[in-house]
Amino acid sequence: MNLHQELKIALEAVAEPGRAGPMQAYMRGQFVFLGVAAPQRRLAARGLLAGLKGVDAGTLLQHAQRLWQQPQREYQHVALDMLALHRRQLDVCHLPALLALARQRAWWDSVDGMAGIIGEVLQAAHQRGGDGHAHMAGALRHDDFWLRRIAMLHQLGWRADTDAGWLFDAALALAHEDEFFIRKAIGWALRDYARHAPEAVTVFANAHRQQLSPLSYREALKHQPR
Repeated sequence: MNLHQELKIALEAVAEPGRAGPMQAYMRGQFVFLGVAAPQRRLAARGLLAGLKGVDAGTLLQHAQRLWQQPQREYQHVALDMLALHRRQLDVCHLPALLALARQRAWWDSVDGMAGIIGEVLQAAHQRGGDGHAHMAGALRHDDFWLRRIAMLHQLGWRADTDAGWLFDAALALAHEDEFFIRKAIGWALRDYARHAPEAVTVFANAHRQQLSPLSYREALKHQPR
């Protein structure tokens, strides 16, 4: 029995069909579901995914691609769990494959999960002295707004490693957009950095209030004293 057969058995064993309808409705009917809640999904797959320790990145990406093709949404989430668990086996050379995967069956759940994985790969490269942001320049200008969202969000959680100049420039580069998911991402990225540098974010947001959408501005200063 191979990994994918075992994952199928494990997920189906904990599926609650009554959950599938509400989960599908929450995703606006774009995907079908088995009916497996996130904690149960992670528990069911944990041992199988842990068994991939030490496999090469190419094999991980092949598994992820195969999981991505499954109709039920939980399989894409398992792919993200797998890549996150073994993120240290990934490097900047794998970013094109990760970004290409993110564009398939894209919605906020999979895109944001991939943004976190890509962010950790880039932060590791940054800590080794590399210029991780150079790999996000194309994504920031890409026609696919989901890739632009990943570029905007990739520094989430970086704290002291955050390149504030890059963050603020990216926010201004996307500030003119009407797309809700971009406006939300701008505010989210700024709010996250505000946990580390509240004054810098407040100064930036107020200086560019006319350029930022009301949503981005409000989200950026959500936890800031007014």
